[in-house]
Amino acid sequence: MRASIGTIVGKTVEICKLVPLLPVVVAAAVPLAMLWDWRPWGAAAPWGQLGLWGMSPNPSMGQWVVIVLVVYTVVDTLLGMIDDLRHGQVGIDLLAIMAILSTLCVGEYWAAWAVTLMIASGEAIEGYAQSAAEGSLTALMQAAPRVAHVVALPGVGAGAGVSAAAGGSAAENRADRGEGDEQGFRHVMAGAAGSLARPAGFAFDPDGSGGAAASGANHFRTVPVEDVAVGDALVVLPGETVPVDGTLLSGSATLDLSNINGEPLPREVFAGARVMSGAINGSTTLTMRAAKPAAESQYQHILELVAGARESRPAVVKTADRLAVPFTVLSLIIAGLAWWFAGTPTRFAQVLVLATPCPLLIAAPVAYVAGTGRLAKTGVLIKTQDVLERLGRVTHVFFDKTGTLTVKQPQVVRVEMLPGAPTQLDGDHVLMLAGVVEGYSVHILSKGIAKAGAQAMGRLRERFDDGRRACPEFVAGDGRFGTGDASGIDGLSLRDYPVVRNIHEESGHGVAGEVNGHDVRVGRLSFANAAADGFQPVAGAAAAAAGATDPSRSNAAIRTRFGMLQPDEMASYVSVDGVLVARIVLRDVPRADAKAAVGRLRALGVRAVTMLTGDKKASAKVIAGEVGIDDVRAELFPEDKVEAVRAAGGEPGPRGARNSRAVTMMVGDGVNDAPVLAAADLGVAMTDGTSTAASESAQIVIMNDSISAVPQSIAIARRTRRVMLQAVLLGLALAVVGMVAAAFDIIPVVVGAFLQEGIDVVSILWALTAVLDRD
Repeated sequence: MRASIGTIVGKTVEICKLVPLLPVVVAAAVPLAMLWDWRPWGAAAPWGQLGLWGMSPNPSMGQWVVIVLVVYTVVDTLLGMIDDLRHGQVGIDLLAIMAILSTLCVGEYWAAWAVTLMIASGEAIEGYAQSAAEGSLTALMQAAPRVAHVVALPGVGAGAGVSAAAGGSAAENRADRGEGDEQGFRHVMAGAAGSLARPAGFAFDPDGSGGAAASGANHFRTVPVEDVAVGDALVVLPGETVPVDGTLLSGSATLDLSNINGEPLPREVFAGARVMSGAINGSTTLTMRAAKPAAESQYQHILELVAGARESRPAVVKTADRLAVPFTVLSLIIAGLAWWFAGTPTRFAQVLVLATPCPLLIAAPVAYVAGTGRLAKTGVLIKTQDVLERLGRVTHVFFDKTGTLTVKQPQVVRVEMLPGAPTQLDGDHVLMLAGVVEGYSVHILSKGIAKAGAQAMGRLRERFDDGRRACPEFVAGDGRFGTGDASGIDGLSLRDYPVVRNIHEESGHGVAGEVNGHDVRVGRLSFANAAADGFQPVAGAAAAAAGATDPSRSNAAIRTRFGMLQPDEMASYVSVDGVLVARIVLRDVPRADAKAAVGRLRALGVRAVTMLTGDKKASAKVIAGEVGIDDVRAELFPEDKVEAVRAAGGEPGPRGARNSRAVTMMVGDGVNDAPVLAAADLGVAMTDGTSTAASESAQIVIMNDSISAVPQSIAIARRTRRVMLQAVLLGLALAVVGMVAAAFDIIPVVVGAFLQEGIDVVSILWALTAVLDRD
């Protein structure tokens, strides 16, 4: 109970600080009531002839309190109107000024006090509504990192790091530092005897500190985030915000990315991974090396987008501002007619106290700010609120294929063992071996194979734990495979980790290395099938005459034994100790939620959904069929994509056709698709939160890399516009009904003043419902 009272008192104090006039007006009711008839100057006064219409020619002390409040309020309101005009807003508060002056002139002091109270409380309500609408945006702004802990140990700092520029590739430098990578395998130096390459997911941290080198205040100094230099080693304590973009030095860390991309669950990252400013550290201390200054870090880009969206005003809100002018004219006409027919100026004031343009001036912008905040909460950032307005009118959505409708890298769909090959290895063993060596490759297929390899290793461990230990074992030296009981290759228990040595990659061909003492080659068929000396098996009469190897081992024969690939499939071949054993088949895989997202777009009434891609038509049609898109335009160059979007959006197409009613949206990754994103009415860049470079060409950035955010954002935009219109029309309708009733003397002037505030509250609170999650 006490806590509740304290909360109420605290919020009341907050409101009073926001609108200092409010407590003054409330307090003024006491002297107004108690000093209503007190005139210390007597029955006559120098100002006694100043009375207007019903205004007392000799106001009492209590009435003078109201007069002072009215004068102050009028002057303050006029200054506010001037400031609004300077900022490009209409700022129509003329009705409020006329209402308060008219009530004073006709001697309705209590009504004048009530209007003054309503103006002051209206400012408080507006402030509350704006704050509530901007809740999500404000939370993002307040979460900005402000300080950083720079490690102050000898030999640690900006000059102590090893970079690719200083020598060696990025992979080699990671290996030198013993760090892991996003594929899940720990890198080691090539040729290091006895080195152990462990999956990053199983990194061991004995003291639970996350590998932090500095754990006390004497080991680091706290500085403003602007003072962090590239290369500085930083400590991030549990629960703190990562100050700048950098590279993780600790063995592992758990990061909350909800401020960046709306991701609800924490993400675990490992040594060598990129960590982004704005992420919140978990329960263990981490160390990192700064890669960018604060001004160029990820969170700063997010703040720039948020600030731009918050300060902008959509065209519909500007239109609402302008509509306040005819509403003012209508109100004056009704008030003037009421005075004319009633023959008393009180009727004029009676009508004006109910004339409220707040549904136009406040409810409309509050609804759009609330919608912008609602988008931000779901991980969708927009440049300006005009984008939100157009988003609700989208009629034609274009999707890029690779990385947008599909996952960003080709994924393993199956492992095909070579028919007749002398092996008892199964698919999981092949994936594990191939995944280990592919973890060091930069080829486009490497990430998919490395990911599948890590998953296969997990399955093999589960098999071991379940007691199924009679797994294939390669018998070195004679090229045969036998069956052992060690649940591993050459007796290495799967409770251990594969030992990796002598990794090397031939660009465009494949990658090779030793895994548990066995030579593993992964890549093109000619690379994987090569003999130890690098020569290829040959076939035909010449081969037989020369005593060459079995013609059945030729590349052509092997392709025949494997069978044909589908048009959208690609393969990497795997050999172990010179014996070709399998091929790993990969393909572009649709995102899990792509089909549902396309279906929801159609349910929302989007007239057309199109795929634009530079890929071959056969593979494009396969993906399009799986996600439910009928209109497929394949084998396009960037300029062809731009032309397609412009033609659909009403700009002249190849035949000069136009469709001015279409509103186009292009969804892509924001980098390769920059020209077509800029050509569309709305460009949407999908990222995983690690980059906002797309913001240069896109008006909308999806930070959680979710394609389902596309229809969700359209639904939010439409609901925002619907709520805004409802709030405006409801408020104006109630105001007009109230004015007509007041014109017929149904509503007294004091009651009308309070009803006016009730109308404002209803319209503003209705506008605030745009922030609710009902999509």
